Amino acid sequence: MGLDIRWPIGLMFTLIGALLAVNGLITSSDTEMYERSLGININLIWGAVLLVFGVLMLLGAISGGKKNPPSA
Repeated sequence: MGLDIRWPIGLMFTLIGALLAVNGLITSSDTEMYERSLGININLIWGAVLLVFGVLMLLGAISGGKKNPPSA
């Protein structure tokens, strides 16, 4: 079967992670925004985590698609 769930999961996490990381980079100078999180730029950190996970899922989907079907 040609359906690999890693493609949509990887695309979704990569897109959301990139948006969150860019938001964290843009708002990094706004100290008032990050007072509640003890000054930690949580958007940047979790954006990077989601981005890495999404890229790993995409790499897994790419490497998994290169398998040769068994010969009969």
